[in-house]
Amino acid sequence: MASGPGLIDELLAKRAGEQFGLHERYLNEQMVRVLRTIGFQRDYVEARGPYLFDSDGGRTLDLLTGFGVFALGRNHPKVVQALQEVLAADLPSLVQMDVTLLAGLLAERLVATTPPALDRVFFANSGTETVEAALKFARYATGRPGLVYCEHGYHGLTLGALSVNGEGIFQDGFGPYLPGCRRVPFDDLEALERALAGRDVAAFIVEPIQGHGVHVPSDDYLREAARLCREAGTLFVADEIQCGLGRTGRMWAVEHWEVEPDMICTAKALSGGFVPVGAVLLRGAIFDAVFSNMVRAPVHGSTFAKNNLAMAAGLATIDVIVGEGLVERARRVGESMLDGLRAMIPEFEFLHDVRGLGMMQALEFGPPKSLKLRAAWTLLEKATSGLFCQMVTIPLFRDHHILCQTAGHDQNVIKFLPTLTLSEEDRDDVLSAVRQVVADTHRVPGSVWDLGKTLAGHALSARSGRA
Repeated sequence: MASGPGLIDELLAKRAGEQFGLHERYLNEQMVRVLRTIGFQRDYVEARGPYLFDSDGGRTLDLLTGFGVFALGRNHPKVVQALQEVLAADLPSLVQMDVTLLAGLLAERLVATTPPALDRVFFANSGTETVEAALKFARYATGRPGLVYCEHGYHGLTLGALSVNGEGIFQDGFGPYLPGCRRVPFDDLEALERALAGRDVAAFIVEPIQGHGVHVPSDDYLREAARLCREAGTLFVADEIQCGLGRTGRMWAVEHWEVEPDMICTAKALSGGFVPVGAVLLRGAIFDAVFSNMVRAPVHGSTFAKNNLAMAAGLATIDVIVGEGLVERARRVGESMLDGLRAMIPEFEFLHDVRGLGMMQALEFGPPKSLKLRAAWTLLEKATSGLFCQMVTIPLFRDHHILCQTAGHDQNVIKFLPTLTLSEEDRDDVLSAVRQVVADTHRVPGSVWDLGKTLAGHALSARSGRA
């Protein structure tokens, strides 16, 4: 006897199309206003690989990938199968006074991907939880209070992680923060050396490639930063929550510079896009200092961290990354895409820089040389800094069905985080679309600049409303 539709099937069918109204009433109304203002309110009903499908039959190529969560694409069949196997097995999970096989297996697989010195694992539910754990572990293991972080760095939004967040928009109004936190410029060894000179710093936490702006360090920065940390007795923490697990064309971004950190934080892609999971990969000496005896066994943990679904998602994700050769694919296809974008710089006055590694990419725009274009740029910047990028992302979405967004607040930088499975055909489509849209921005007056005037009007209205 065939069963009828389940609870979720029935709800999705009965309440289809209500999501924006529900979010306005019960969740973040301002986010709904943002989506409607920039024309991003689509009714997505299905997702496969790098594509989103909407109720009107449209297909969108996702270069945002949930801020890097969907490195494998959406609904990868091997991850789906692993989760179905766990659900069908009726396994005991979260007994708490127990240890599980799947957690041990995932820890084993993760350790096998890292530098040899990182031989222990702590599991958490998210990237920000891994940062919180790393900060606590560093303070306990060193007996020091200080924490050093970089301008424009991003490590999460819980209070400890926020204390080492280098973007003011996220910090404003939420202080006071953890004591002993010091901010230094990214890629500035002299500033780091000064910050460590007092020998009171527990950890220096840094993204090997900064997510906000996609800033790639100079060749010697991370290697020398690790050396300075060793000399000062400070632990070097690499935040690879977004740039790790193959995204940059290496399993871990620090491998580009042959750096061995004391801890690596990872999350996002490790979930396979399904069940949140994060991990701190760390040296055994640090781990053993924190969990030094049986009494201290529970001094730091997370209730849901080692649940079987999360562990299975992580195991399946690593299996796909390794088994399908996605690290090398990210390097090869990503670098060819970056080469194609860089070739546009001499053609377009607004396009100042293209940077990144593998499938972590950025296009930076800036003031042009010609007077007519410069005047248009200046008027837009007076309304809101960074507004020019929306004149690129909106037509990419509306006219070319490519989803992307800016790389940070008040930045004229657009960021691409494609799936590691991106095809050569999709790469070529992206390059063609970017060329067309950026070329349109150089036609003043034109339809793109009509859009710019509309966006500037919204920005000025919002500003006057706050005044």
